[in-house]
Amino acid sequence: MAYIKVDENLPGIRGLMHFRPETAQPMNDLAEALLRSENSLSCGERELIATYVSYLNDCFFCQNAHGGIAQHYLQCEVSDIDKIKEDYRNSGVSDKLKALLSIAGSVQKSGKSVTEEQVNLARKEGATDREIHDTVLIAAAFCMFNRYVDGLGTSAPADRDFYIKRGKQRAEEGYAHYDPRN
Repeated sequence: MAYIKVDENLPGIRGLMHFRPETAQPMNDLAEALLRSENSLSCGERELIATYVSYLNDCFFCQNAHGGIAQHYLQCEVSDIDKIKEDYRNSGVSDKLKALLSIAGSVQKSGKSVTEEQVNLARKEGATDREIHDTVLIAAAFCMFNRYVDGLGTSAPADRDFYIKRGKQRAEEGYAHYDPRN
């Protein structure tokens, strides 16, 4: 049960966005720009960055919600997403994405944890300045989103199929005109 009165039928960030729709729209606009706008990183790669940071923050709702979206975009199994979260360095993702996930993991600890060596490695692996920028901003934004969801003690369905089904819907509909009741 959440620490404030939200619609318990709307788990995670959904209940909070319904509670404060005037703050929900700017957050959804940010998510739309970061995760779905024109970019050389695929939507799946960007959702995977969000998923990984949410995993590091131990935010069950966000890591599963965005993991379901990443799984949809990347056309893989949720178990593949779990393996990447647990050990991306030994996963099948590209070396560029591994370098970006390393940066995202450092941002999750502290912005000052990102090193010049990490950025140089990402560049060496083919990452552009925009991809590095967006990785840092996705990681920072998801630290905020995770703390928002967990800081107010929201509920999260334990059944991971819930997130897989919603992942497809969110991938198709996006975030810009997101209605938390759907």
